[in-house]
Amino acid sequence: MIALIQRVSEARVDVGDETVGAIDAGLLALVAVQPGDGEAQAERLLERMLGYRVFADAQGRMNRSLADVGGGLLLVSQFTLAADTRSGTRPGFSTAAAPADAERWFARLVELSKSRHPRVETGRFGAHMRVHLVNDGPVTFWLEARPEAPE
Repeated sequence: MIALIQRVSEARVDVGDETVGAIDAGLLALVAVQPGDGEAQAERLLERMLGYRVFADAQGRMNRSLADVGGGLLLVSQFTLAADTRSGTRPGFSTAAAPADAERWFARLVELSKSRHPRVETGRFGAHMRVHLVNDGPVTFWLEARPEAPE
């Protein structure tokens, strides 16, 4: 499972004329599910998103996490993060989970997030979304929770 997290002062997701998710200060996480992802990857990715220290402390250093500051978490599914871009000029998507698996594990990530963090919003899985954000910094990080290699 992959998350591209961005520290934001505000963010929202629109589908058509409707805002389906919005936060003030916090993290926008664009999330991709890969083949083999499951419960362990959702748990680990959430742990990292909530605990990753990207917010400033009193000295201006990035020493505080989303859990520390109580900011919002906006989760948006984005399968293109899992694209294979190693060759050519057109991405390949065999490295992304099948839509049914991706929807299942993204939904599980949302469920886990809502059980562990007070301010969680989402986009709409599979919809054409317009994501609006004000990146604070800018601060952007790539997080990944990989499936264990078979022994």
